[in-house]
Amino acid sequence: MRDSVLWRKQSSIIMLLAKQLGIDGERAIDIYYSTTIAKQLHDSRYGLYLMSDQYIVNLIMEELRK
Repeated sequence: MRDSVLWRKQSSIIMLLAKQLGIDGERAIDIYYSTTIAKQLHDSRYGLYLMSDQYIVNLIMEELRK
């Protein structure tokens, strides 16, 4: 159950990221999986899976700026 929820959450995050950056989905996938935020989303110690999709996209954008 948790895996399917996480998969849907990742899909939503990737689509939001693509829209915010004005890029296609494939490029957004590459960017998403290159971030530490993506790794942290899978680690329950961080609790990111409890945050909104937009909040996570904002974290990714902040990471990309650095």
